[in-house]
Amino acid sequence: MDLNNPGLRIALVGATDDPGKFGAAIYRDLKRKGYRVYPVNPRRATVDGDPAYAQLADLPEVPDLVTLVVPPAAGLAVLGECLGLGLRRVWLQPGAEDAALLEFLDAHGFEYVARRCIMVESRAQ
Repeated sequence: MDLNNPGLRIALVGATDDPGKFGAAIYRDLKRKGYRVYPVNPRRATVDGDPAYAQLADLPEVPDLVTLVVPPAAGLAVLGECLGLGLRRVWLQPGAEDAALLEFLDAHGFEYVARRCIMVESRAQ
């Protein structure tokens, strides 16, 4: 997946302000690199001072990529939402994937990356 476009719109599902969670580090890292990042977390009103969105359907614009940094059990529901919204480009952070999620992605024709960190890959581009 090409991360060279700094204007890339990324929905980060699992974004948080909790400094001990990857959702915080990834959100800030992608923002710092110039991506348009939208935090998606139904338990947060804001992330890093930015409005947070309860679900993908609430975003102000359609993302180019949906990145999941949530446990696999939550991720399957998110993938169902992606499918319903026509969002077919997904990045599963390490630990966000399991066999059921990968089978769902394959069965529904998603373009996806799994088991690779978007922070590391965006540095390598």
